[in-house]
Amino acid sequence: MSTPVTPSESELTTALIQLKAEEPSLGISKVHALLLKTRPEWTVSEKRIRKILQQEGLVTTSGNPGALDGLKGDEPKVFPSSRVIDHLDIGQWTKKVGVKYFNKKKGKGLVALQDIEEGEVVWREDPFIIAPEWEIYDMQVKSAACGYCTTPFGDGSPLIITCPSSSSSSYCPIRFCNRLCLARSAKTHPLLCAAQNPASVPLLKFARDSQWMALHALAQCTSRILLANQLADVSSASEAPLRSDWEIMRGLAELSMEDRWKYSFQSSSQPEPDRPTWKKSYNLYIQAFQEPKTPQEQKKLAKLLKKPLSTDAEHELFDYDAGFLRGLGRMSLNLEAHGGLYTLHSHLNHSCTPNTSIRHLDTRTALSRITVICKQPVKKGEELLVTYVNPELGWRQRRKELRAWGFGGCTCKRCVEEGKGLSEDGEIGGTGADEMDDLASELKAGLGVM
Repeated sequence: MSTPVTPSESELTTALIQLKAEEPSLGISKVHALLLKTRPEWTVSEKRIRKILQQEGLVTTSGNPGALDGLKGDEPKVFPSSRVIDHLDIGQWTKKVGVKYFNKKKGKGLVALQDIEEGEVVWREDPFIIAPEWEIYDMQVKSAACGYCTTPFGDGSPLIITCPSSSSSSYCPIRFCNRLCLARSAKTHPLLCAAQNPASVPLLKFARDSQWMALHALAQCTSRILLANQLADVSSASEAPLRSDWEIMRGLAELSMEDRWKYSFQSSSQPEPDRPTWKKSYNLYIQAFQEPKTPQEQKKLAKLLKKPLSTDAEHELFDYDAGFLRGLGRMSLNLEAHGGLYTLHSHLNHSCTPNTSIRHLDTRTALSRITVICKQPVKKGEELLVTYVNPELGWRQRRKELRAWGFGGCTCKRCVEEGKGLSEDGEIGGTGADEMDDLASELKAGLGVM
């Protein structure tokens, strides 16, 4: 019979973090029992486990689940749900990563299929849709940036093309870099064009006035689905784009707006709209895509949408709870910092010490295109990670901001270490400032999601 072993503090902490990641709902007693089952050679008291779980912010309390003391009650009762997208061709972007489903709490993520070196480009990706930062959006509506790829126009560019539907009586201010951007914009622009569908103007104006990027993104996604439906024919391959778009939308991580409100609308830097605002925006959403106010607007929308959606698809898009609010929840969780929704990028999970950097390098030809670069060597089988929050923030504030993603307290290595060194006033002691400054610079260059 082997002699019982008392694990070190770091060994026990690592093991407990792993167990709580796999079984987030377990209480202290059950965690203790599971630990001894998986590590029968260890001898550990329940009191010691309780102490470490409290130190790491991994205790689920019976009090207010939305409490933000940074140490207790950090675990929400629900987590974002996600699923693997069937038949997703990752090879169109890269051969270096694959999709892995981890568990119910963490969902899916990306792992390396080969060793990847520091500074190596992992993939480049154009957006599924783009709801750009408002500064760029304002340039688009002033005809100063491309309506598709968001690239600002240079002086005297000979390739700029106006929206073909624009006229003196029905004006659309959107311009495009070239014929390629114009052609690609056909997936979304017609239903958001002031000339072709003027009923969409109030919705877009409301999104801009309230600076609600998720609402703008949902309008872009809805336009893409509705227009793909116009081309779909169940008897031919033309149904493939619609089926593919639906699979991408349904595969996005989601957390209902009600759950976001209950657990996550705590961010002072990114205040969220309230329920009356949801209702007002929903009415404008229906007006834009289903029930325009005037006969002239109704006629123009009917010209674009000749083929009706299936009953299930219509419910999934336009029902208030199962469609609209669910869609807003998806957008809020998956948009990249600059407003793009990217199919492969949306699989990336969070760490406060990320191993990948998201860059917008094609500033003169395709601003919306992202380039994913390794910040450090990544071994085969390791997960690729980005940061979801401003890494310049302190430990407590990062934890508060991360609640917007619904997965509770962050247990990445950096948070574990900084949590241990936390002083009574909530500030972090010791070193690490250089690393934080470096990460902050990365974020400003286009790192991660917001």
